[in-house]
Amino acid sequence: MHGLWLGEWAFVVLGRRLRAAGLNVVPFSFPSVSVGLDESARRLAHFMDDQPGLRLHAVGHSLGGILIWQAMRLAGTARPGRVVALGTPFAGSHAARRLAAWPGGRGLLGAAMMQWLERPPPSWDLPQPLGVIAGSRPLGMGRLVAPDLPVPNDGAVAVAETLIPGATQRRVLPVSHSGMLLSREVADHTATFLRHGHFPPPTQAGK
Repeated sequence: MHGLWLGEWAFVVLGRRLRAAGLNVVPFSFPSVSVGLDESARRLAHFMDDQPGLRLHAVGHSLGGILIWQAMRLAGTARPGRVVALGTPFAGSHAARRLAAWPGGRGLLGAAMMQWLERPPPSWDLPQPLGVIAGSRPLGMGRLVAPDLPVPNDGAVAVAETLIPGATQRRVLPVSHSGMLLSREVADHTATFLRHGHFPPPTQAGK
């Protein structure tokens, strides 16, 4: 699941690397600006229910991770599987709040993100294990919108904003918010968590 302003094309590189690791990848695209969070989550829940197999994993970048959390809560999905969230602002987004204060900023952020900013930070209370990957390379447009973005950050989301109680494991990697979709190290960490339920040890991380 892609993030704000993106489409399934954003997962071309990561998807190819996950397939090379032996995982079947099916992208899900949603209108991240024009449709609200709950409606997009309902669409994702139906999409997930339609997928074959006994086990179903999910990977979400940024807003996509929030969408996965909401969809699984709405659907009560009990199918075994694991979830990886990449740069997901579970605890809120300082940059998004700064943008929302600009003229026209709320429209740029769209319905789903604005709804998320109005909700309290969640806990991961789902049966599926959750791995969280945060980035610490501060390159991105988020710093232009919010020069005071808390450090460390990935250029859009602060590492502290990726915190969510109940996560199985969390890893901070030297990648930017958009760069994590192109990073082999992120792909290796994601594939390892989906296959084994944990990230690789830091000394054995991919390059």
